[in-house]
Amino acid sequence: MFKTAFVYRISVIVTLLFFVSCSEYEKLLKSDDFQKKLEVAMEYFEDEDYVRSATLIEQILPVYRGTQRAAELSFTLAYCYYHRGDFILAAHYFDNFVRDFPNSEHVEEAAFMRAYCNYRLSPRPTLDQTTTYRAIDQFTLFITRYPQSDKVDEARSLIDEMRNKLLEKSFQSARLYYDMDDYQAAIIAFRNSLIDFPETRHREEIMFLILKSSFLLADRSVPERQLERFENTLEEYYAFIEEFPESQYRNEADNYLSRSLRILDNYPSTGFDDITQDY
Repeated sequence: MFKTAFVYRISVIVTLLFFVSCSEYEKLLKSDDFQKKLEVAMEYFEDEDYVRSATLIEQILPVYRGTQRAAELSFTLAYCYYHRGDFILAAHYFDNFVRDFPNSEHVEEAAFMRAYCNYRLSPRPTLDQTTTYRAIDQFTLFITRYPQSDKVDEARSLIDEMRNKLLEKSFQSARLYYDMDDYQAAIIAFRNSLIDFPETRHREEIMFLILKSSFLLADRSVPERQLERFENTLEEYYAFIEEFPESQYRNEADNYLSRSLRILDNYPSTGFDDITQDY
């Protein structure tokens, strides 16, 4: 019984303190005491009450614009939104800080955090990658401006991570055309993927799918287009085998070569009648 009464008293005290705190906060919001608002905003920030801290800072920031306090308030406001998980607004305020306070002691950190917020906003590979590109650009700019920063290695690592994501999106997008039997679009998309990401781990598969798409496109073309397209298939075959002579797709690739050559036998003077390449 004593324990129950004690818990009840504590609950009442906590509730009263909460309402007193709310009442004081509401009064402060309506107050013109900007110095008090600044002090309390920083106290709220230290206490991790980022909602109230941000609200007060947004009220007084215009008043301190052009003063030494402006940089401190702007930097704190950006972190308020960051700690709240609102990376869109955090990125916005860090970006503003970099632009408005280029000589601040915090500008290097703000430049990194601007990029990092966009990294946190970067979605899975199947979705639009605008924020991913933005984060890569901002991290690249950070490395260029602050090559001696202790954050450079982390920035490079995050760039690599995001490039891998873009690589996967590029491959999946091209593969989608292939799966839809749109072989002409697939060939273009696969080639663009190799141009953008020559180091891709899918390189062997992509080059094989270009070959296969070339054959299937030729095979399904109207007769007047088949000659050119089967010749393109042979070119894709030799490019593929030259780079991956021991490929896991070698047997299937050889099959497309044989079938293409048989069809081209019906077209005299193609330039492929006496092929003697040793593959």
